[in-house]
Amino acid sequence: MTLDTTQPHVFDATAANFDADVLRKSLETPVLVDFWAEWCGPCKQLGPVLEKLAGEYNGAFVLAKVDVDKEQELGAAFQVRSIPTVFLVKGGQLVDGFPGVLPEGQLREFLKHHGIEPGAAAEPVAAEAETAPVDPHAEVMRLRSEVAAAADNDNLKLDLALALLKTGAAHEAEQLLDALPANLAHDDRAISARSRLGFAALLDNAPPVEVLEAAIAGNPDDLRARHLLGVQRIVAGDAQQGLEQFLEMLRRDRSYEDGLPRKSLIDAFRIIEDEDLVGAYRRKMSSLLF
Repeated sequence: MTLDTTQPHVFDATAANFDADVLRKSLETPVLVDFWAEWCGPCKQLGPVLEKLAGEYNGAFVLAKVDVDKEQELGAAFQVRSIPTVFLVKGGQLVDGFPGVLPEGQLREFLKHHGIEPGAAAEPVAAEAETAPVDPHAEVMRLRSEVAAAADNDNLKLDLALALLKTGAAHEAEQLLDALPANLAHDDRAISARSRLGFAALLDNAPPVEVLEAAIAGNPDDLRARHLLGVQRIVAGDAQQGLEQFLEMLRRDRSYEDGLPRKSLIDAFRIIEDEDLVGAYRRKMSSLLF
């Protein structure tokens, strides 16, 4: 089976590009991972249908093709027992999948179940020009004025919620986020804001940094203390030290509290604006998981 290289939403996934092109890509766009082989008859039935849907859905998801004969490491990491096998990766996590061949109608239902509709891909976000740092309090005042003048503009309300979070006004920001319509509630910016709120909420009644550090020094396997210390560091702006705590949790017990180490890393990736730092720790996370 020859991959149609003219399709912009279909690509060959390998161990070398899996982190960037599947895991990192899935934070923005769902990725359907198709495990197949040249000698597999059912794969030749399913593959063209998946490629057709990838083109028709026009970026609402991308299709990653994994040749299990060439990429045995990936097949083992996903515990693929038979082919074809398809997995859906969203937000850096494997969320669903199925073995064997499904009819096109059932494939569409599978995608719809996960909120993937034809043409539903988000528009690419243009890179922001470098500008002087904006005073967050001044930005809140500016956006309040704009929201007052355009009360029906929900995008402005989302912008205001994000600005409020930077000033520490978490309660008002949460109220604005809760009132957003469904289409904006799943916006990448809203998801990032929810992650920030979640981190801030974890610190309610949390022990001071010194107490957490002492607990870890006394017991390096105190993953609860490591988690709270990681959150403390990230909220305080020390992103690297926060990520280090989460990564150490993953090293010691990846299944702790239903996968909390990995979930914490992914939430942190949504918050941290340093793309190079996020990329470095995403690769470290992948090396531990796959």
